[in-house]
Amino acid sequence: MSKLRAAADYAVEKIGAVAPAVTAFPVGTKFEKWVYSQDGGWVGGFWPGTLWMAWLHSGDDAFRTQALASARKLAPRQSDTGTHDLGFLFYPSWVTAWRLTGDEAWRTGALRAADSLSRRYNPRGRFIRAWGALDDPKNAGRVIIDTMMNLDLLAFATAQTGDERYLDIAVQHARTAQRVFPRPDGSTPHVYDFDPGSGAPLGPGTVQGYSPTSCWSRGQAWGLYGFTTMYRRTGDGEFLATARRLADYAVAALTPDHVPVWDYRAPQQPHDIKDASAGAIMACGLLDLSAATGRQAYRDVALRLLTALAETCLTRNSARAEAVVARCTRNRPAEDGIENLPSVRRLLPAGGNPARAAAAGCRPGDRPVHGL
Repeated sequence: MSKLRAAADYAVEKIGAVAPAVTAFPVGTKFEKWVYSQDGGWVGGFWPGTLWMAWLHSGDDAFRTQALASARKLAPRQSDTGTHDLGFLFYPSWVTAWRLTGDEAWRTGALRAADSLSRRYNPRGRFIRAWGALDDPKNAGRVIIDTMMNLDLLAFATAQTGDERYLDIAVQHARTAQRVFPRPDGSTPHVYDFDPGSGAPLGPGTVQGYSPTSCWSRGQAWGLYGFTTMYRRTGDGEFLATARRLADYAVAALTPDHVPVWDYRAPQQPHDIKDASAGAIMACGLLDLSAATGRQAYRDVALRLLTALAETCLTRNSARAEAVVARCTRNRPAEDGIENLPSVRRLLPAGGNPARAAAAGCRPGDRPVHGL
């Protein structure tokens, strides 16, 4: 644990050094320097979420001030009905701000975002559309495994308002994903397409994985984490069983260095490009899965993942690097954001304890602090 705490200390030191110069939302790096988005893209909630975790770890109020200022810039996205990623945007930023400050304005904004997300639900296919404006026929039937991580914003909305409609949409989407994504061996594709008019299933696909029959490691991590979270919200044992199937496949696919390859079924694996962000997300999901199942083995793998990230994926050896974690891959098929050692791709939100802050990659979860 001392190694993980040291990694968390390094993360906070790095964040403290770069945060004063950050005026927009970091969405990636190029030549180890941040690339920014003014509206946040799909990762806009991660930077304020990371600042919150830095504040919780260090007690330095500068991080709190920066987190609030960054989160405020997401205000226009509350009404964004053109993306499924409102959970990624508003849970680590606005929901966390409400929980840590008690200011009702943050809660109200998060509920508005949940309402916008609910409008993307297709009742015929019982799924939340991933991409595209509501009136754009392109991608109207496209579902991606990543959406499992955005469902918790809907669960939050039901918990806060008592309106079961939000959680029902989340449950229906999760059941649809549970039906079409997991293969018999527990692996998943990135994409599954439906006929948007009839809701009929069409078949698997991919955008960020190697192929429709491969297994994109970050998507697999989103899935195991998201199904675990849905179990925690509903108590539905089928969601827990699905989370375990996905987790067991991913654990078995790990290489001895415990840093996931970008796609578990890419032709050059296990010697292909790595994705440390997939490892960080997977570790967070496994910690929750261990707590949900009482299985120590999941926790043990999570700690090995975090230790591997601390030992081989931090940017300690680069004076140029502005992010904390290296060896990440954004979109390998598009040759986008493929920066392995010694460079960095992006910083994901931390979950609250030193190990997670070190890995800098967790869900938009429901507790600002989650002990090991």
